[in-house]
Amino acid sequence: MQDLRVTTIQSSLYREQCEKNLNHFDFLIDQIREPTDLILLPEMFNTGVSINPGLCAESMDGPSVGFLRRKSSSCDAVIMATLLIREEAAIYNRLVVMYPDGHFVTYDKRHLFRLSEEFRIITGGARKILVEVNGWKILPMICYDLRFPVWSKNAWKDGQYEYDLLVYLANWPASRSQVWKTLLPARAIENQVYAAGVNCIGDDGNGTWHSGESMIADAKGNIIYVAQAGKQEVHTVILSWQELQLYRDSFTVGMDWDHFTIEN
Repeated sequence: MQDLRVTTIQSSLYREQCEKNLNHFDFLIDQIREPTDLILLPEMFNTGVSINPGLCAESMDGPSVGFLRRKSSSCDAVIMATLLIREEAAIYNRLVVMYPDGHFVTYDKRHLFRLSEEFRIITGGARKILVEVNGWKILPMICYDLRFPVWSKNAWKDGQYEYDLLVYLANWPASRSQVWKTLLPARAIENQVYAAGVNCIGDDGNGTWHSGESMIADAKGNIIYVAQAGKQEVHTVILSWQELQLYRDSFTVGMDWDHFTIEN
């Protein structure tokens, strides 16, 4: 299996200004100079975090999904991003995994934040997805999902792990940055995977500051990359398949994991 090249884009967002954000990420994605397999954008990359679906929600045929399709094709890399999607009477915070050939897979955020109106306005998802990029199995999640370890729990069966990389796309406030910096490596350790978290920076337009501190941890919980707080960064990390397998083979904790089911 080959290594995986992952690019994280940490940036500020223009609150509820889709066109500005699309133009901004068009520029930032074009700044990626080295080859990459997977590009990760912050939660609600096109509007910033918003619970104003009348202004911000789109259809899957809207401009933001079209933008992801064009950029994935032009840079020949998979892009993960989330946005508000309207389907009939329901609104979802939907993560789109866009492939260069134009096909995509989606995940709807399961855990909706109760300290805002998100849980009243947005419909929660009921299923996880697993996607593949260059043979790597990846579990994508959204922001608040980070606090719920059961939802991301890896599985081991017949010598195989369910997934290899755990991804969180987030708008995580600076006031809770210690939680972010603690739970991301914890999720990597408990699931014996790489874990990548991408966050935004700056004021969200509603008085809440975001420090970013996007990071990638290896299966031992070592931080192999962390973005500078408050700074826009486009950075590519190479994840080693060999190192992951060597660690899993030498520390076979997966064989002793508990088996359980989740009730929706």
